[in-house]
Amino acid sequence: MAAPLIPIIKAVAPYVAQIATVAIPAFTSRNAETGQADPVVAQQIQELQDAATHNAESVQVLADKLQQALDGMEMAARASEARFAKYRLALAAALVVSGASLALSAFLLFS
Repeated sequence: MAAPLIPIIKAVAPYVAQIATVAIPAFTSRNAETGQADPVVAQQIQELQDAATHNAESVQVLADKLQQALDGMEMAARASEARFAKYRLALAAALVVSGASLALSAFLLFS
């Protein structure tokens, strides 16, 4: 399983350093700009954080509703399977009765 990964790793390895040198400065704090933050930018950041929190809560509510829907579908599937088993039993009984009536009618016709 590891054998197919080796060529991929060899192909990607030369670019890892370049990606790291470009990406790491984007995630580090800027000391000179930290103290000079614009109040509008700070307010926008706060609004974005509030919106993200609200979205996370909405996703949680949606996930709970989806779980309830899935539980309801599972219960309906079980009920449907039970009804199907009853119908199959009724069909088997009807086939037996019809076969018996066919055999009896054939016996009475030819006797």
